[in-house]
This record gives sequence, C-alpha cells and structure tokens, in this order.
Amino acid sequence: MNKIVSLADNSSVYDVAKVTPLSIAVQISERFGNQIYLKREDEQSIHSFKLRGAYQKMSSLSDAQKIKGVVASSAGNHAQGVALAAKKLKIRAVIVMPSSTPKIKVQAVQQLGAEVILHGDIYDDAFQYANKLCSEKDLNFIHPYDDIDVIAGQATIAKEILSQLEDVDLIFVPVGGGGLISGIASYIKHYAPKIKVIGVEPMDSATLYNALQGNKRVVLEDVGRFADGVAVKQIGELPFEIAKKCVDDVVLVSNDEMCAAIKDIYEDVRAVSEPAGALATAGVKKYILEHNLKNKNIASVVSGANVNFDRLRYIAERADLGELTEAIIAVTIPEEPGSFLSFCELLDNHSVTEFNYRYSPKAEAHIFVGIEISSGDSEKQALIEKLGKSFEVLDMSDNSMAKTHIRYMVGGHANAENEVIYRFEFPERPGALLNFLRKLKSKWNISLFHYRNHGADFGRVLIGLQADNVAELESRFDELGYYYKNETDNKAYQYFL
Repeated sequence: MNKIVSLADNSSVYDVAKVTPLSIAVQISERFGNQIYLKREDEQSIHSFKLRGAYQKMSSLSDAQKIKGVVASSAGNHAQGVALAAKKLKIRAVIVMPSSTPKIKVQAVQQLGAEVILHGDIYDDAFQYANKLCSEKDLNFIHPYDDIDVIAGQATIAKEILSQLEDVDLIFVPVGGGGLISGIASYIKHYAPKIKVIGVEPMDSATLYNALQGNKRVVLEDVGRFADGVAVKQIGELPFEIAKKCVDDVVLVSNDEMCAAIKDIYEDVRAVSEPAGALATAGVKKYILEHNLKNKNIASVVSGANVNFDRLRYIAERADLGELTEAIIAVTIPEEPGSFLSFCELLDNHSVTEFNYRYSPKAEAHIFVGIEISSGDSEKQALIEKLGKSFEVLDMSDNSMAKTHIRYMVGGHANAENEVIYRFEFPERPGALLNFLRKLKSKWNISLFHYRNHGADFGRVLIGLQADNVAELESRFDELGYYYKNETDNKAYQYFL
C-alpha cells in the first residue's frame, strides 16, 4: 500500500490525464438528502479513467521493453488508455478486445493508432488470447487492473478528491477487476482512514462481493454483459488483497438501477455515462436508502462515457423501472363487457404507460399494464394490494422476460405441443444466430422467436421449441456456450403467449 501511495504522489499520469471536476449533483442531492458529488472521469480525453493506470505502467517500462512493444486485453476503456499512452510514448501497441465490445470503443482504439484484434465473447477470452500473443511475439503485457503501477495510476483519482473536497464521508467506486477501487482505497486509507470506501458491482458480475463473502477469489460461471466495462469473472489477485484491508462495503445493483443512474447523471450534469460509468451512482442511491444516510458528503466516481448511441433506447426503456417510477403488472380480468372500465376506475389518478390485451375465448383474460408511480415501492405495493381485492394481480416489474420481450410482443396462445421457452443472450456479431440454428439443425421445431438488438452489446432472444426431451435439447445448448435460461414456468409466458 505504501508503494502505491508513493507512486501516486509522484505520478507522471498528468502527461496525458487532467484533473477532472468533482461536480455537485444538485438534483440527486436534494432528492436523497445528502451532498452527492460526481468525480467526472468521463471528461478525460478518452472519456474514461483508464488512461491513468495505463500511462503510469507504460511510462515505467525500460527502454528495452518499450522497443519490444505492448499487448493488452480490454473491453474498451483500458484499450484506449493503452493506445493513448503508446501514442504518447511512441510504443507499438496490440489490443485484444472481446467481439461484443461496442463499436464506439473499437473505433476509438483504432483511431489512436493501436492494432485491434477481436477475440472471444467476454473479457476473459480476450485476456487469454492476449497472454498467448505476449509469449509468441515477446510483447510486454499491460494488465488492466492486477498490477501495482496500474493501481497507483488509478489512485491519483483519490488524491484529487481529497484536494477538491475538504470534508468527505464516503466514496463510491465501480468494481470490475478491482484496479480502480484498490488504488482509491489504498490512498484514502493512508491519508484519511475515516472515509468509507464503498465498492459497487452489478448483481450479475459480483466478483468482489463473492470473494469477500468467502474470503477467497472465486470465478463466476457467467457474468452480465450490460455493464461491459466491469464484465470480469474474477477479481484481481492484488486488488483483492488490498480490498480485504481497505474496502468498507460492497453494494450490488441491477441493470435497471444502472439505467436510472444514467438518467440521473444526465439530468444533473448533461453527460451520458456508460453503464459501468453510472454504476457507482446507482450504488450511492441504494446505499443511502438502505442505511438511512442524511447530510453526508459523498463522492461517486463516474468512470466512463463510452456508450453506443443505439444502446440509449434500452437504457431509456429501463430507467423508469430502475427509478421505481413505473410498475409492470399482469392482471386477470373477466372476459366480459365492462371489465376494462372496472379495472381503470381502480387506478384512480395513476397514468397508464402501457396497455396490452388480446381477446381470449376463455372466461378470463390477461392484460399487461404499465402504470406510472411517483413514490417508489410502497406506492406500487399499495396499488397492487388495492387492485388485488377485485382482480388477480401479478407484479412483473422484476421479471426480465416480461420487460425485455413480452411487452413488445403481440399475439395470443398458439397451443404448440410440447413447447418449451428459453431466454438467450447472443453476442452481437456476424454468424452468431446462424451458428445457433445450425446447432439445432432440424431436430426441434421453432414455435416462437423474438429478438431485440440493443446496439453493440448482446442480443436478447426469446425462443420457443417443441421438444420431447428437454435434457437432450439443453445439452445441445450447452455446446454453444451462450447464456440461456428455461422460462417455460414464467407466468409472463403462461399468461400472454
């Protein structure tokens, strides 16, 4: 830790980095009763903090190492940091990026003069290939987080925060491999040990949280791809050792909560963060509510703003759910005249954001309804309880299948025999869908298919297949290596499809 602090205090990162603003988020602060400050790393030249660690490491290489060149693996922001540092230091750079990396990040790296190789679906695939190139081509590997010089470069953020805000109570930091939080925590605990350092992770990529729970590094079977900047299966070895001593707590947030935080940041400072960039702010909001914090000075690291424009549609769709200003419910009503009217009268002054219905020849019909709410979960529960006195009501606000697929589908029951329903995530790359269909061949009939593209992320697919032997079908799915989940028992499917 002392070496990290010493390197940070004498860092050369300002050859390429700038001291970023610590901006008060007025609207979020007023809503949550605390003074919330945004550390604007999105304002760096590559719109991410990653240039700090990359330059700190590469500037420390010997002349002989610089002549050989460097290789790195990254989902995007570290790649840009390495490419920028290589350009500044006149070093050859080869960057291996997952095939699912947003195009905006790939193009940014290429524009900085680095050679880009796309390999694998997630960061860990790219990491393995970069290590292979390192030995084959005798290049210097620039690790994105598990390196003391890289960690020291990120620690300069903490140095700036302490100089920008005299009284700090908590600092919230996004966590992927752990380089950023271990750097910030090392520096903070050295100079201001009373300040709490809180890590924030996506629920589906909780590398640090799980490692701290079990007191050992674990490898996640699968990681969420929405926040691609933190999509790592295992926390770094050195960051974990530091985190055990210096990190006070870890908060887990959902994709919807990240979307809501992106909206919050935009409304406060007119900046569009990437999901990983808004991760810490999502954690701030959740932590404040869970711990009933009041009048604290809180810093939140906005770590990056490299987001594809196409993904903003998905983010906007989910922000209201993450902010708890919309509820999605399924309601069973009698299939008879006047049922709609009776239901709507019970809504009082709540605005309907969405209403999906198709005639059913049965005595009962299912309607899919979005309802605007203003005071969060308590208001939603009160409304559901009121409606439940007259109708059967099912809350679908946390049902991924309902939010991603059902609300965009129109139709009814097909009564396909032996139908099973699966939700898939496909990497957005040429041939992914064709590869899937070829694996299925003609053995199983496709009875339902719904696909949505969210930009250079992962495509979400809902598929229905007629299968007598589910075990055989899933063994074929396992060969693909894509994330999937059996949704046949999901009420959204049973009610509406």
